[in-house]
Amino acid sequence: MGILLYLALKKIIIMKITLFAMALVLFISCDTEKKTEEDIDYVAKNEADIQAYVEENNLTAVRSNSGLYYVIEEEGTGTQAEANSNVTVAYKGYFLNGSVFDQSDAEGITFGLNQVIAGWTEGITYFKEGGSGILLVPAHLGYGSRDYSGIPGGSVLIFEVSLISVN
Repeated sequence: MGILLYLALKKIIIMKITLFAMALVLFISCDTEKKTEEDIDYVAKNEADIQAYVEENNLTAVRSNSGLYYVIEEEGTGTQAEANSNVTVAYKGYFLNGSVFDQSDAEGITFGLNQVIAGWTEGITYFKEGGSGILLVPAHLGYGSRDYSGIPGGSVLIFEVSLISVN
């Protein structure tokens, strides 16, 4: 009876080791799955792309703590916008390659800064009424890593903006 107990315990131990090994292989294979485009972190890529764009276009851009770059071409003399302001802004939005994806007319559009992408909520606050400049918005302050209304996921967005009024 001792040998039967020994063989039974040995079989149980081998089964446990086999199950553990299979679970480990499954866990490792799940962890090394290929990342999809939606899983890519664009922060470092966007940072490098924006820096290259700034250099190529000889811009004097300021980088904020959030990663937004902005260029103040005309400071303006009126009221300075705040993150919860309602503003009227004329703008042109384009990609790093110069392809325009959106544009307002000269009269601009009116909206609350709490209703737009984070890059605008922050960026417009650097201007006073009558001011103009450029916002270079990394994906994490724009539309993120997923495609959105014709804007490919992970895109850096560039906006030429003119703050017409703080309402």
